[in-house]
Amino acid sequence: MSGADRAVPPGPERSGDTPADAARVQRRTVWVLSLGQILGGLAFGATISLGAVLAAELSGDESFSGLATAAVTLGTALTAVPLAAIARRSGRRRSLTTGMAVALVGVLLVLVAVAVDSFPLLLAGFLVVGAGQAANLQSRFAATDLATDATRGRDLSIVVWATTIGAVLGPNLTGPGEVLGDAIGMPPLTGPYLFTVVAQVLAIVLYLVAMRPDPLLLAQRVVASAPATATRIVRPDSPIAARYAIFAVAAAHGTMVSVMAMTPVHLLHHGASLTVIGLTISLHIAGMYALSPVFGILADRLGRVPTILVGQVLLAGALLTASFGAESTPAVTIALILLGLGWSATTVAGSTLLTEASSEERRTRRQGLSDFTMSIVGAVGAIAAGGVLAWIGYGGLAAVVLVLVAAATLLSPFGLRLTRRAETAPAEAES
Repeated sequence: MSGADRAVPPGPERSGDTPADAARVQRRTVWVLSLGQILGGLAFGATISLGAVLAAELSGDESFSGLATAAVTLGTALTAVPLAAIARRSGRRRSLTTGMAVALVGVLLVLVAVAVDSFPLLLAGFLVVGAGQAANLQSRFAATDLATDATRGRDLSIVVWATTIGAVLGPNLTGPGEVLGDAIGMPPLTGPYLFTVVAQVLAIVLYLVAMRPDPLLLAQRVVASAPATATRIVRPDSPIAARYAIFAVAAAHGTMVSVMAMTPVHLLHHGASLTVIGLTISLHIAGMYALSPVFGILADRLGRVPTILVGQVLLAGALLTASFGAESTPAVTIALILLGLGWSATTVAGSTLLTEASSEERRTRRQGLSDFTMSIVGAVGAIAAGGVLAWIGYGGLAAVVLVLVAAATLLSPFGLRLTRRAETAPAEAES
């Protein structure tokens, strides 16, 4: 057994190792992670908003414009598991800081690529930028390290909700960024990346300074010190439920990405203006994040699997609306809103279920696997969706993707196979 999987040896409780102190640290951790998500979303939004444009400019072919987003998604998948391994060995603070620092290197590579007019270097830069998105995804799991069963869904959803602010503000910094970039002589279309660099640096400093004590390491110490109390509570491993949680999150992500990626093209071909297309995507993003606390509270009160099923109902409603209303711009807009809401409910509840279904030794590894899987499924879905759209149209695409929703619904009983917590016998009284 590796050192990463060995339990932290028990010892005398230190300041901050008691459940009461853990609750106080958890409240601060949620705020730190939320602020980090705002900065991370701001950096990512400003980066990706110009990615397609830069890819088309440097490659000289608009058909390559989607490779920028594909590179970021692939980079997210490739770095999700290594960052989870760092968290398992050294804690969330080092893992999140590493992800943001690597992404900062990626942004600098993008700037160099534009300066030297190198398309391969541009794609390499966006690939490295994916580490920042992997860190942003891991933040939602970091919010659960010290959370209780009663608040785990809520705490996770608050961090997810914070992404809304950065995701909305980031693309809107393009204009001011261009003005600033021109003033200091940066290459065209790279000015907004100044905001990206500043946001990344601030996020790194935030995690290094404010995430003390580390929530994951503290959680391990709290569990290790439990034998010194009357009883020790151990969460058994439930691999079947964990696998279902990973599948549900990945299926929802694949469903969302497949339809969302093709919506701008579909609307454009049906005469919608760029303003209408932009509004539709903005409303979709709002659906993804704005109501996540509602779904977090619902997951805590109604249950993880029932909330996942709520997400499947919303996703099914979105796909049916898109399929039957493909020729109507208002119908497509409603479908995109429902799509975002369904993704949100499933992701929040599924991520919470994954945490609860995993023992301490396997939790961070499975969290990394979940982020890897959802990123890969999203990338494959986006690529395949183009061919399906050309073959049977937007309505047909929505109907095909409905298979994923049906599978997540039919397999939901597996998510209920959670082993009950095991409680050890009381510690022997001192003689």
